[in-house]
Amino acid sequence: MRLLRLLTGLLLVLAMAALAVPLATHLVPGVLAAVDPPPPVEPPVTPALQIPPTAVAVPDVVAPLPPTAPAPDPAVLTAQLDAALQLAGPGSFAGTVVDSADGAVLYAREARRAQPPASNIKLFTAVAALTFAQPGRTLTTSVLASDTMGGALYLHGGGDVLLGSGASDPGAVVGRAGLGTLAADTAAALPDGSGPYSVHLDDTLFEGATLNPTWATGDIEAGEIAPLHALAVNSAWLEEGRSGGPRSQDAALDAARIFTAALAVAAAERGIEVRPEVERSAAPEDAEPLAAVESAPLEDQVRRMLEISDNYLAEALARTAALDSGRPGSFGGGTEALTAAAARLGVPQEGFLVGDAAGLSVRNAVSPEQLAVLLRGTTTSDEQGLAAVAESLPIAGATGTLATRFTADDAPARAGAGVVRAKTGTLNAVTGLSGHVVTTDGRLLVFSFLALGLEGNTGEARSAADGAAAVLAGCGCR
Repeated sequence: MRLLRLLTGLLLVLAMAALAVPLATHLVPGVLAAVDPPPPVEPPVTPALQIPPTAVAVPDVVAPLPPTAPAPDPAVLTAQLDAALQLAGPGSFAGTVVDSADGAVLYAREARRAQPPASNIKLFTAVAALTFAQPGRTLTTSVLASDTMGGALYLHGGGDVLLGSGASDPGAVVGRAGLGTLAADTAAALPDGSGPYSVHLDDTLFEGATLNPTWATGDIEAGEIAPLHALAVNSAWLEEGRSGGPRSQDAALDAARIFTAALAVAAAERGIEVRPEVERSAAPEDAEPLAAVESAPLEDQVRRMLEISDNYLAEALARTAALDSGRPGSFGGGTEALTAAAARLGVPQEGFLVGDAAGLSVRNAVSPEQLAVLLRGTTTSDEQGLAAVAESLPIAGATGTLATRFTADDAPARAGAGVVRAKTGTLNAVTGLSGHVVTTDGRLLVFSFLALGLEGNTGEARSAADGAAAVLAGCGCR
C-alpha cells in the first residue's frame, strides 16, 4: 500500500509539472510585460519614393540647364517653323526665336513688324511692376481719422484691386486683404458708445481718367475692363470668386459700401453708431491710420495677372509701377513706366508704342523682336523680380490661359505640353504667343509669334502658334 501511495504521489507531481510548463510559457511573459513593458516598436515607414503621387507637380522654376547643350540649326529650324506658321485663311505670322544663353537669333520672320500684341503687352506690365518695386511689396488699404474732422472715417485705397469682402485670407491672392477684417479692426479702435461716424471714400491715389479713350465700348460692356480705381473687390467683377462676367462701373464705391455695412455691424456690438451713406472725399493731411490690411505681394499679383490675363489687375499694376517709379498714377504714367522698364532691358524703341497695360488699346504696337528681347531679359536676369516674371508664365496644358491648349485634341501641339511657358493674347484680328521653352537637348529658347489680319480664323492661328512652340519643345533641329 505504501508503495502504491508513493507511485500515486509521483504521478501527481509529474502531471502538475507537465501542466506548469505551458502555463508558465503563456502567463509569465504577460506578467513580466505588465511589470516591465518592452519599449514600443516603431511602425514601418514607407519610403517617400514608394508613395504614389496624388497630383501632377507643377514646376515653379526652370531647372539648371547644361551650358554645353546644343542649339538648333537655324536653317533646319526655319524650315520647320515656316511650315508650322502657315495659315490657310486670311492673315500672316511674324515671329522670332532667340537663344536665351547667348542671344543668338535662330529664327526671324518679319521679326521687326510692329502690331497690336493683344495681351502679350502684359509681359511689359509684369516687368514694370517688378522693376520699380520689390517682389514682396504689398499694397495697404487703410482707414484714417482726423482730429479736425470729428466723426469722419476715411477708407483709403492703396492700389489693391484684389480685396475680399469678408475676413482676410492669409493664404489667398484674391482676398488676402479683407474688408470684413478691416471693418472689425476699425470698430475695435473706436471708443465704446461713440459716434455717429460717416465713411468717406478716398480713392485719390490713382489720378486722371478712369477709362482709356482707346478702349472699345464693346470691351467695356462685355466686362473685359471697367473704370479703374485704387481699390476694388476681386478685380471689379460683380460676382466675387469668379474671373469673368460683368464688372462694376464704380468698383471703389462698391467696396466702400461693403466696408461700411460690415463696419456698422461690428460697431453696433459696442454701441457705436455708423451712418449707412458713403461720401467721396480725400482724407485731410493730418489724418492718422486706425486700421489697415495688406494685399498679397506684388509677385503673387503679377503671377495671377499673367496666368488668367486679368485686364483690370494689369492696369492697376501699371499705375502702381508708375507711382513706384516717381510718375503719376495715371494712364500716361503707367505707359511711361512700361516703356522705361522695357528700355532698361535693352528693348529696341523704334516703332515701340504702349497704349495701355492690358492689351486692349488699338494704339499698342510691338514686334516679336521686342517681345523676345524683353523675355530674354527675364530669363537671364539676376534680379529676383525679373526672374519671377519668367517663372510666372502659364504652363502649356496645365495652368492659366494655356490649361486647355497643347492638349490631346491638338496633335501638332502636344509635344509642348508641360514644357512651353507663354503669355497668350487675342483680339479680333490678331493673336499672339510669347514665352520660353526648353528643347529636348536642354537648350532654353525664347520666342514670340504674332499673327495679324485674321478674319474669323483665330482658332487656326492659335493652333499654328501652339504648333510652332511645340516644334521648339521637341527640337533637336540639326
